Amino acid sequence: MPDEKVAVLASGGLDSAVLVAHLAERAQVQPIYVRFGLRWEEVEEAHLRRYLGALGHAAVRPLVTLREPIDDLYGAHWSVSGDGVPDASTPDEAVFLPGRNLLLLSKASVWCALNGFSAIALGVLKGNPFPDATSAFCRGAEVALGKALDRPLRVLTPFGEKTKQEVLALGRTLPLEWSFSCIAPDGGRHCGRCNKCAERRRAFAALELRDGTLYA
Repeated sequence: MPDEKVAVLASGGLDSAVLVAHLAERAQVQPIYVRFGLRWEEVEEAHLRRYLGALGHAAVRPLVTLREPIDDLYGAHWSVSGDGVPDASTPDEAVFLPGRNLLLLSKASVWCALNGFSAIALGVLKGNPFPDATSAFCRGAEVALGKALDRPLRVLTPFGEKTKQEVLALGRTLPLEWSFSCIAPDGGRHCGRCNKCAERRRAFAALELRDGTLYA
């Protein structure tokens, strides 16, 4: 098994699910799930655990879950309240969660420093419209976190030059039916109506791959 250790911020979506498996081919991977108190997290984390179990890769360590409640910040935001969830007709920008990657990295980086990890990876993609998913943000975060922790911490974005379709093609043999992309789960399943479900369906359709996702 490779000696390098890499933490992965794993949401359980297509991108981070493929990223975990991709990095496990050359490093020991520690998936980290951060719970903010958002309305879909219970279902999302359950899917992530099923995915990791189905993946069954020897280089992937058991999931670590961290808590970072932000309901006091987000208040009535749709991600907490469930009111006005962006549907399939909305652009990607509609699902922006202010400061999400900043918050994810701040918590997970401290875990990395306390547990001997010098690299943390995010599944950001080419063309991502969010300000905290750019290469400039990631490089700046790397510098700031290294200074704050008094030790180097590499912030990796292995899929930064890939589209979602390219990432899906890379992971086409993985148990992606257990990945989870929905922001309005219905009965423990993908709703099939929200912005993220639409994005997921388009990715499978573009590659003419069978979509094993259970949609409500």
